[in-house]
Amino acid sequence: MELSIQEHFPLKKYNTFGIEAFAKQYIEIRTEAELIYLFTERKEITRQPILVLGGGSNILFTRDFDGLVIRINIPGITHAISSTAATVVAGAGVVWNKLVWYCVDHHFAGVENMALIPGTVGAAPVQNIGAYGAELKDVFVSCRAFDTQRGKISTFDRAACRFSYRESLFKNEAKGRYIITQVTFRLSLKPVINTSYGAINTELARRNITVPTISDIAEVVSAIRTDKLPDPSTIGNSGSFFKNPIVSIQHLEQLQSTLPDKDFVYYPAGDGCVKIAAGWLIEQCGWKGKRVGDAGTWKNQALVLVNHGNASGKAIYELSEQIIQDVESRFGITLEREVNIL
Repeated sequence: MELSIQEHFPLKKYNTFGIEAFAKQYIEIRTEAELIYLFTERKEITRQPILVLGGGSNILFTRDFDGLVIRINIPGITHAISSTAATVVAGAGVVWNKLVWYCVDHHFAGVENMALIPGTVGAAPVQNIGAYGAELKDVFVSCRAFDTQRGKISTFDRAACRFSYRESLFKNEAKGRYIITQVTFRLSLKPVINTSYGAINTELARRNITVPTISDIAEVVSAIRTDKLPDPSTIGNSGSFFKNPIVSIQHLEQLQSTLPDKDFVYYPAGDGCVKIAAGWLIEQCGWKGKRVGDAGTWKNQALVLVNHGNASGKAIYELSEQIIQDVESRFGITLEREVNIL
């Protein structure tokens, strides 16, 4: 089997921040067989630091990568239908939004609230992606992943993935060990429309839609995201840079009593907790639309850090540090980054 391995490979086109960085070596994988061959027959190549890339939408390069970058580009979407549900199987290299619209077009419900999230299917379980009241774990059945330590494919069901808010086994305990190659989803043939976020209802009302379909929801969510988020092809970004922090109701009540003039934006998070909108916290600290050199926050959504042209990854990281410190100082809440820092 022939594998094309490239040296000193430029990664600017393969990260949505558009950061200038280089990989010592680079390979694109389109099948599980190629991945298995790489690790079992070309061990001289895999005996170095390894970075797995999908769409590059959840990484910030602050330096070159002195090792092997493996870009997973396994294609394909298939489905099977039972009496009440559809099982959809997608290759790890499929663009997430392409999968969303495949499901919407086939009238499979459950992912429409996650329309236009950047990245690939393979990265989705790592982050347990979610938006507008929906999370990947709600529709996830299982995934296939290559075990780089044992040299074989393993299958993980939902329980084994240990999903929590923007977290998973693959992001924590087993970080770097498994490479996801395929994901299986279970979607409903009887939609339960989710309009739990006010922005969706506002946009539906603006369009005079009173009985929305899943297609309406996907279109509305896409419109909201397009309005709030910059297009990575014109302004480098990775979408939401920080997680929405989860705090106790008591902490929120204390903040509300201390800052009675502030109309806190938050959502129920269960177990006596609430999820406070990180973008709102950042905006209250005066960072919305602010620019430091070519690094900045987006004018329409403070949660999004952007590269206005030639910002380095280090500059964007330093900006995120300043934001974390300001929010901590004002609200006693420590923001966590969603984006992986290299």
